[in-house]
Amino acid sequence: MQIIQVDTPLLAKQFIDVAGLIYANDANWIQPLNKDIEEVFDEKKNKAFRFGKAIRWILKNNDGQLIGRIAAFQNQKYKNKGDEMPVGGIGFFECINNQDAADLLLDNARHWLTKMGMEAMDGPINFGERDRWWGLVTEGYKSPLYGMNYNPPYYKTLFENYGFKVFYNQICLGMNTKAPLQKKIWERHDLVALDTNFSAKHATKKDLEKYATDFSIVYNKAWAGHSGMKQIAKEQAILMFNKMKPVMDERLLWFAYYNSEPIAIFISIPDLNHWFKHLKGKFGLLQKLQFLWIKQFKPNKKFTGLVFGIIPEFQGKGIDSYIVAESAKLMQEKVVPYSDFEMQWIGDFNPKMLNIAQNLGDVFPSRTLATYRYIFDPTITFKRHPIL
Repeated sequence: MQIIQVDTPLLAKQFIDVAGLIYANDANWIQPLNKDIEEVFDEKKNKAFRFGKAIRWILKNNDGQLIGRIAAFQNQKYKNKGDEMPVGGIGFFECINNQDAADLLLDNARHWLTKMGMEAMDGPINFGERDRWWGLVTEGYKSPLYGMNYNPPYYKTLFENYGFKVFYNQICLGMNTKAPLQKKIWERHDLVALDTNFSAKHATKKDLEKYATDFSIVYNKAWAGHSGMKQIAKEQAILMFNKMKPVMDERLLWFAYYNSEPIAIFISIPDLNHWFKHLKGKFGLLQKLQFLWIKQFKPNKKFTGLVFGIIPEFQGKGIDSYIVAESAKLMQEKVVPYSDFEMQWIGDFNPKMLNIAQNLGDVFPSRTLATYRYIFDPTITFKRHPIL
């Protein structure tokens, strides 16, 4: 076997091509957009390069055939609660079902991370934000949501045989949005609604900057500082919302207020993979036109939750039920096409948020991913991510 560092456009293309070979006969796999993968490794487009480095390799067998790939990351900003050592990352792992091949890829990444001063590695993770390419699927091997990792079941064996241990599980939950909400949801909603200072509404594209600003306020109060999550500036949120605008359905972006001040967000978008799966990874001018046609004529019944959060002062006061019930009034109308909802992952280290999500209605486990950790020094005791 031969492992080759990706340092030319041809090798970068082969890095992309590996996945298509691994999943050639897997009907559940949806090819990610090539540009989404390439931008992770583009220093001009990925802000993570301000604080770290990334490197990629491909693996070929003795006949020169592609059989695997891996990337490794060193990021000064990557830190989880309780970490007492510098931790690097590995991601975009793909490999045939061969432990020797997997070990060679993982060894290569570990040796590079050691040179970078790292003492452990987490994976598979992204070189950037945690809302994309994060975790290894361990339960629920079905077609992935947009930006979500997908892998065959044998990857779990390859990782655990190497010595990786589950640092935390990433729980995804699904819901039938046309099913009636539980009685207790409405009861809690009605108690909150007695106070006319509370209100809830969905975003409108004409006032997008206002809602982007409200999003940044709630996000920063609810999450910034947890597990390395950083604050989002108002300008950054506006840019993010404007980028979402072409695929946004304003009926899926909900906000709750108290005395007109934002206190909770429930942000979702249509599942883009419903449309992107027809583009085979490409997104040039022709594919953009094709996307507009598909979006118009192939109705999307599935949407995915990106962010659900409540500022600390209003947690535990029924606001979760209030905002969900308010959105359900609209979502359950016949003219709204969405019937299938899947939330992005919630870490099992966050039982409070898991409890909120599991009590939203007729919720069921949809899939589980895992973030694994491998500590280079075997004498150091492994510890799971601490509970928040």
